[in-house]
Amino acid sequence: MTETYVFDPFAPGYTDDPYPEYARLRASGAAHEHPLGFWVLSHHEDVSALLRGSLSVEERNVGGALADLNAEMYGEREERSGGLSMLDRDPPVHTRLRKLVSKAFTPRSIAALEPEIVSLVDELLDRMSGPVDLVEALAFPLPFAVISQMMGLPDSADHARMRELTGTLVRSLEPVVDPQVAAEIMAADEELSALARGLIAWKRANPGEDLMTALIRAEDDGDVLDDDELVAQVVLLYVAGHETTVNLIANGALALLHHPDQAAMLREQPDLAGNAVEELLRYDSPVQFSRRITLAPYEVDGRTIPQGSFVMAGLGAANRDEAQWGPDADQLRIDRPEPRSHLSFGAGVHHCLGAALARLEGRIAIQRLVERFPRLALDGDVEWNGRINLRGPNTLPVTTG
Repeated sequence: MTETYVFDPFAPGYTDDPYPEYARLRASGAAHEHPLGFWVLSHHEDVSALLRGSLSVEERNVGGALADLNAEMYGEREERSGGLSMLDRDPPVHTRLRKLVSKAFTPRSIAALEPEIVSLVDELLDRMSGPVDLVEALAFPLPFAVISQMMGLPDSADHARMRELTGTLVRSLEPVVDPQVAAEIMAADEELSALARGLIAWKRANPGEDLMTALIRAEDDGDVLDDDELVAQVVLLYVAGHETTVNLIANGALALLHHPDQAAMLREQPDLAGNAVEELLRYDSPVQFSRRITLAPYEVDGRTIPQGSFVMAGLGAANRDEAQWGPDADQLRIDRPEPRSHLSFGAGVHHCLGAALARLEGRIAIQRLVERFPRLALDGDVEWNGRINLRGPNTLPVTTG
C-alpha cells in the first residue's frame, strides 16, 4: 500500500533547501490537503490563477480547525497592525488603500533613487575586505538604509530597535504553533505601531520630500488615510521595504556563488543584469508562499477546496515547475528567456507594490558585487534563518579573494 504524501515544512533541513520537497509536492497532485486543515498549490498555472482570482486575504474568513488554531495562538487579535494594511484587506477597501499609497510610490520616484542606491552600494562594497558576512555587509544594510531614507526617518529614530521588531513581526507570516511566539509577535506589532505613530507625529511637524510625508498628504477626491490606516501602511511599507529585499540580495548572491559560470557571464555581459535579477527571483524566491482564503468552493484540477479554506500559494514551488520552465527548471540560467513570468512578487490585485524598488536594489547590488569581486567565494557554512516563508541566509560568510 502506497503511503499518503504529507507536505512537511517542519521537517529537518527543509528551510535549508525546500526545493526537493516542492518537487514531491508538485508530483503529488495539483491541490494538496494538509491534515492540519490548510491547502497547498504548487503548479505554476494553478498558483497564478489562485493569485489572480477573487479570493480573500482577510483571516476572519478562515473556518475549521485552522481558525481554532489561530484563535488559540492569537485570541481575538486582528491581523497585523489592526488588520488595516493593504496586505490584510480585500477589495474594495484594498483598492482604496492601494490607490492612496500608490500616489506616494510612483515609478518615477523609484527610478529617481538609482543614483543614491548606486552610491550606497559602492560605499558598502568599499568596506568589504577579506572574510565578511555578506548579509551584514550588504544584503541587510542596503535595503534598510533605502527604506529608512525613503520614509524620511529622523536620525534620532531607534533603528536598532525597529530592526529587531520587524524581525519578530515577520514571523507572523510563518505557521505559528507556539503561544509564546504568538505573544512576541503581537507585542512587536504593538510596539512598532506605537513607534510609527510617534514618527508620523514628528513628520507632520517636520514634513519633507519623502514617502511618509507623501502618505500623510495622499488624497483622492477628498479621501485620505485616517490615522490608524496611516500607521498600518507605514508599518507595512517599512517592514516590506527591507525584509524581503534582504533575501533577494542574499539568495541571489549565494546562487551565483554556487554557479560561478553564471557570475562570469554576468561580468562579461552586464546588459544581462535586469534579466539576471528576474532569474534569481525565480530560482530562489525571497517570499516562498502567499495566502488566500476561499469565499466559495474552489475547483483545482477536479478537486474542490471548500469555502473558508486557508490556501498556501506556493510561489517557490511554482517558480521551479517544469511544466512552465521546461526540464531545466531547477537550473540557474541568467540568460533564460522570459524569466519575468515568475510569481515571486505575487499576482493580481495584491501584486507587490514595491516590486520595482526591489528589482532596482537587487540589480545594482548584485551586478556591482560580481564586478567588484570576481574572486568572491564562500568562506564557511551558510546559516539559514529557519523561516518557511521569508526564507534566506541569516549569515553568508564570504571572502572577497
